[in-house]
Amino acid sequence: MLVRFTKMHGLGNDFMVLDLVTQRLKVTPKLVKKLGDRNFGVGFDQLLIVEPPTEPEVDFRYRIFNQDGSEVENCGNGARCFAKFVKDKRLTGKTEITVQTANGRAVLNIHPDKRVEVDMGEPVLQPDQVPFTATEQANTYQVEVEGQSVELSAISMGNPHGVLLVDNTETAPVETLGPALESHHCFPAKANIGFMQVISRNEVNLRVFERGVGETMACGTGACAAVVAGKLRGELDMPVTVHLPGGDLEIEWQGVGQPVIMTGPATTVYEGQIFV
Repeated sequence: MLVRFTKMHGLGNDFMVLDLVTQRLKVTPKLVKKLGDRNFGVGFDQLLIVEPPTEPEVDFRYRIFNQDGSEVENCGNGARCFAKFVKDKRLTGKTEITVQTANGRAVLNIHPDKRVEVDMGEPVLQPDQVPFTATEQANTYQVEVEGQSVELSAISMGNPHGVLLVDNTETAPVETLGPALESHHCFPAKANIGFMQVISRNEVNLRVFERGVGETMACGTGACAAVVAGKLRGELDMPVTVHLPGGDLEIEWQGVGQPVIMTGPATTVYEGQIFV
C-alpha cells in the first residue's frame, strides 16, 4: 500500500504526519518502529496521526506514537505541527481547532504570523495522577538515583514529567540521569526528564530526555512542565521564554487552576509517499 505523509518539525523535534481522514491504514507498534527507523524508514521522534473525531464538538482526533512504537498521551511540539498540517491540507478552514487526545481535549490557535498557540490545559500536580510515587503532594521531591539524591518536581501535562534545576544545561548529566530517571520506579509509567537552568525570572534554558525517544531538540510539554515547576518554586514570572536546543517557545501559566499556554513555530520539511 502506498501512503502519503508529511515530514515536519517543531524546533527540531521532528515528526512524520499521516492523514488518516482521507487515507486508511492500520497503525501498529511494529509499523511505527519500521517507519521511525532513520536508516531504513522515514525517521522521526514521533509519528502524528490525524483521524476523524469520536467525540462531539471536536474537529479531529490527535494520536501520537513514539519512535519505539509506544502510544503516548500528548506532544506540544506535535500539536503545533498538527494545526499547521490540517490547515495546509485544507482538512479545516478554522484557525481555532479543537482536538481530542488520549488524555482529553486541546485547543490549537493559528496566529496571523503562522505561529501556533496551544492551550495545553491545567497541569496535574497530584502525585498519583502524574503518576509519581509519593505519600503527599509537594512542589519538589527527593529521589535516590545513581547513588545520589536529586530534587525534582513531578508534573503531568497529559504525560508525566520530572523537572530538575541545574546550574548549567550544557554540563547537566542528561545522558546519565535522563534514562535513569525516565525508568525510575518512582515514575510507574516512565517519564520525560527536564533539566532547567534559570537565567532570569522570564527566561530559562532547557534540555529534555523524552520517554521512549531519548534527548530531543525540543519538547513542548517539557517546556510547559519546566515553567510550572519554576513558578511553583518561586523562581519565575510570566511569560517565560524557554530556550531549547532547537529554538525558543513562549510559555505562560498564571497558577493553580489555570491552563498552560504555549506559543511557537511549526515547520513543514517535505511531502512524501512510502510503501507500507
